[in-house]
Amino acid sequence: MFDKILIANRGEIAVRIIRTAREMGLQTVAVYSEIDRDALHVRMADEAYLLGPAAPSQSYLNVPKLLDIAKRSGAQAVHPGYGFLAENAGFARDVISAGLVWIGPHPGAIDAMGDKVRARQTMVKAGVPVVPGGTEAIADAAGAREAAKQYGLPLALKASGGGGGKGLKVARTLDEVESALTTAQREAEAYFKNGTIYAERYLENPKHVELQILADKHGTVLHVGERDCSLQRRHQKLWEEAPATIPEKVRKGMREAGVRAAQAIGYDSVGPIECLVSGSEFYFLEMNTRIQVEHTVSEMISGLDLIREQIRVAAGEKLGYTQSAVEFRGHAIEGRVNAEDPSQNFRPAPGTVTTYREPAGLGVRIDSAAYPGFTVTPDYDSMIAKLVVWAPTRDEAIARLRRAIDEYAIGGVPTTLPLLRALCDHGPVRDASYGTATLEAFAAGLYAEASTGSAGPSTAPSTALTRAKDDDGGEGVIRVEVNDKLYRVRLVDLPVPQQRGASKAAAPPRMAHKKKAVAQSGDDVVSPMHGAVVELGVKEGDAVESGQVIAVIEAMKMMNEIRAHKSGTAKIIHVKAGDTVEAASPLVSIA
Repeated sequence: MFDKILIANRGEIAVRIIRTAREMGLQTVAVYSEIDRDALHVRMADEAYLLGPAAPSQSYLNVPKLLDIAKRSGAQAVHPGYGFLAENAGFARDVISAGLVWIGPHPGAIDAMGDKVRARQTMVKAGVPVVPGGTEAIADAAGAREAAKQYGLPLALKASGGGGGKGLKVARTLDEVESALTTAQREAEAYFKNGTIYAERYLENPKHVELQILADKHGTVLHVGERDCSLQRRHQKLWEEAPATIPEKVRKGMREAGVRAAQAIGYDSVGPIECLVSGSEFYFLEMNTRIQVEHTVSEMISGLDLIREQIRVAAGEKLGYTQSAVEFRGHAIEGRVNAEDPSQNFRPAPGTVTTYREPAGLGVRIDSAAYPGFTVTPDYDSMIAKLVVWAPTRDEAIARLRRAIDEYAIGGVPTTLPLLRALCDHGPVRDASYGTATLEAFAAGLYAEASTGSAGPSTAPSTALTRAKDDDGGEGVIRVEVNDKLYRVRLVDLPVPQQRGASKAAAPPRMAHKKKAVAQSGDDVVSPMHGAVVELGVKEGDAVESGQVIAVIEAMKMMNEIRAHKSGTAKIIHVKAGDTVEAASPLVSIA
């Protein structure tokens, strides 16, 4: 076993790895960008080294710098976490060539599953059912239309080189096929530097279920049960639970097929086989060749530390147990606490966390790198924490999650906590009948009702959370004692405090994270967020229709389409592709 690990990542997953490494008696080396100097993983590691500026390309994706730091620090192994370089076979080979241990699957397995077209071909050969669709790349619009005729509508056009919903577009009519293909190719190229797209039948509201695989370098391949990850927005997971509520026939078939799929590529680490479940059928979707965000729920029901097992396997150790030794107990749920605004189509909301207090108690786990004063930067993803609960039964787990959310206090940025709280009482969630289309439809209706004042107390997202968010006298809330009883009162028109003699101009600014979209007014189409301009949809002099996509802004790993608020002519283009813009910056003027 090696004794020092470099963690090529940041945030909560870096903290998670540090904790397990410390329990194993291993030293840890952290890396950080300039904006992450005060990050928790930097403080917790035994050593920490600066990579460079905030931009991932100059920091966490800088392979030569990472390898140089590994050499300088004396690290003997590299753990990539998830995201960034975790599924980059080239980086894995570079690590191995440098004489270091790669804590992940062998590069050949990453290659086999990293390209989704190749992965589908491999699974077909292994006898694993795949979603009806092609095993070849779509070359052009004609090829996409032919795929629609062959596999039916709606048709999913998906990036071959990536996942996580990026580079995935759905065409519901033949008229939408060409536009969907173009958009999918653009996103795939932007995120993965690989514009290859393939097509498959889009299943309406299936369950997204994944099987956790654990394998060593000596031929042992086990599974650690299934997780239901169907509650998603923008194809990104928000609520995950284990075990999945699926027919036993599906569970048995998925476990057998998942182990067979891992054996087919000689898998030798942890990683999930992702499937879509529709009725009594399941289909292979993809395999992530890394530890996954939601590995926590599998740990909670199995008692296994999957990071520990991943490190042991990388060091060449045998797992030392068989499938019968992996026992499952109880039910676990993970809710992702993200700095984004569900009432504004989950718009990313970077900012500073002013108040932060985690829940606790039996069966409650928080994986986070946040603290009061922690900054959610637009340079990376929007995750603040993972709230995980365990209980003997699913109903008890939901009750525990509800209680934990009510205790969680986060101020300074909007979060997904209110939505997670509302989901606890949503019928399809309570009876586990939900699918991949459930969350976005629920959120749209929930916030539409809330905005018109028609939402009842059982569905309004803010009702249950007011206590938790404002426990410490959060923004707009004061505490008042009346007849020895404490009340928390929200002031709608809170005056801005001023020092004696100070002018109004010197008053501190109000928080910029109010749950209100940046209004489009007059002639300007403005950016509602800080981000990078990925694409402009118009040129000066173009005719513009109300609702037309004017620009695509990338913010916190999400593509956001900015649409025209009126019809007219594009008179002035204020930005160009590649520019970084601030919230409320004009993009295009329409007259």
